[in-house]
Amino acid sequence: MATIALVDDDENILTSVSMALEAEGHKVKTFEDGAAALSDITGSPPDLVISDIKMPTMDGMELLRRIRQSSDLPLIFLTSKDEEIDEVLGLTMGADDYVKKPFSQRLLLERVKAVLRRRQASPTPTAEEEKKIVRRGELTLDPMRHACLWKGQPVTLTVTEFLILESLAQRPGYVKSRDQLMDAAYDDQVYVDDRTIDSHIKRIRKKFRVVDREFDSIETLYGVGYKYNEV
Repeated sequence: MATIALVDDDENILTSVSMALEAEGHKVKTFEDGAAALSDITGSPPDLVISDIKMPTMDGMELLRRIRQSSDLPLIFLTSKDEEIDEVLGLTMGADDYVKKPFSQRLLLERVKAVLRRRQASPTPTAEEEKKIVRRGELTLDPMRHACLWKGQPVTLTVTEFLILESLAQRPGYVKSRDQLMDAAYDDQVYVDDRTIDSHIKRIRKKFRVVDREFDSIETLYGVGYKYNEV
């Protein structure tokens, strides 16, 4: 399995998350700040970094910036509810995903699995993987590689955003309620406010409009939910 660097100044999180990851067969190295983590990562790169954002000595953003100077090592941020601006900045800088605190261990493990699967996938899909690729007009979604293309241009999505879009695109023209989209994107033991889906949809649209300012394939049906309209 994978070697994972876990960085957080909260000892309880280091202990509980380490135990969950090790139970899945992963080897875990723990660090209480970004500076200590960076020193080890530089000398012996892990397969994945999971990092808090707000930490002493060196925070998660600076750790990510330093890593991206020389590596595309995947990184998942652990964020607090009030750190939405940091989330957007982190994803712009090259973070692979983020998980909000408090989180269930199962949710984090699913995100870890998805990021590692994307990294380990071969560049060319097998015949079996090809069957799982979703193509809807200008949209292409490759679940095995967590790859999203719009008009041939890559759109970088978090795992949650990808799962929401995939759920919508699987049945173009059909309305999906917020509850249905939450079921597609979150573990059934995780409670999230239904307005969380609205925030995700807003960010998905924003990312697509960087590639195509006219993007309007995700339609809001007020009081009902959302649907994907195939172009």
